[in-house]
Amino acid sequence: MVAFEAAVAGGIPIIKALREGLSANRIEWAAGIINGTTNFILSEMRDKGLSFDTVLAEAQRLGYAEADPTFDIEGVDAAHKATLIAAIAFGIPVQFDKAYVEGITKLEASDIKYAEQLGYRIKLLGIAKRRSAGIELRVHPTLIPAKRLLANVEGAMNAVLVKGDAVGATLYYGKGAGAEPTASSVIADLVDVTRLATADPEHRVPHLAFQPDAMSNLPILPMSEIETGYYLRLRVEDKPGVLADVTRILADQQISIDAMLQREPEEGEGETDIIILTHVCKESCADAAIAKIEGLSAQKGKVKRIRLEELQ
Repeated sequence: MVAFEAAVAGGIPIIKALREGLSANRIEWAAGIINGTTNFILSEMRDKGLSFDTVLAEAQRLGYAEADPTFDIEGVDAAHKATLIAAIAFGIPVQFDKAYVEGITKLEASDIKYAEQLGYRIKLLGIAKRRSAGIELRVHPTLIPAKRLLANVEGAMNAVLVKGDAVGATLYYGKGAGAEPTASSVIADLVDVTRLATADPEHRVPHLAFQPDAMSNLPILPMSEIETGYYLRLRVEDKPGVLADVTRILADQQISIDAMLQREPEEGEGETDIIILTHVCKESCADAAIAKIEGLSAQKGKVKRIRLEELQ
């Protein structure tokens, strides 16, 4: 018997909820803040306007981040957990090597500030989503509308939002790490294992929720096939016609604009930031548009791209 409740979201009983509590549902998607270290860092960056490096040093001093925080800040830890959630939610094999993993190290305080002005907050999300052609399995910084409950999970707390076809959206919130929350899940597993020892082996709840002959062969989709909205930050020369060029490129890729923010340049400054929020589109279209925008003579450096989820 293999029990691993404490391996995902610490003290929150998310494995049992997915495997048993929601067994009547066809899970459509799950999205979670499943790494407390990165959530603490992002909360501090937003509240205090500090840089990533400054907040990381503070997180290490407080013991939230390890001396080598790579697994946390690069999204690897969250991807481990999202992979298990996807396997249990959709009845697919555990396929960590096919997950898309992007951490928070390249996030800048200015992006957090711009997102806030547009009514969004940035969280590192683990996302598992069922589509007709396959499964989206990805971890990356994500804009979430500030009014969503998930956007208001602060500090080192964890939360997982699960959408089932019958029950709708359900939210699981609590401590994702720490001695006693972890022990709470481990002891719950020990109680389960003890009960299972006296149960008919043919009728136990499978470790990954689905019986071996009921597993799905839905593939993990490549990132080029995923569909989401985007936050794009452009650093451009402050001159006429630039915005028209950018909007034409987006239109050519069938990408529609949801909102836009243009910062007034400082006195004597010849460059400005343009922030664009797009409607949902395919990642391959966004890739093509970004490549063309970066080819404009007025564009300075790389376009900053952060994915956006409405979580409705």
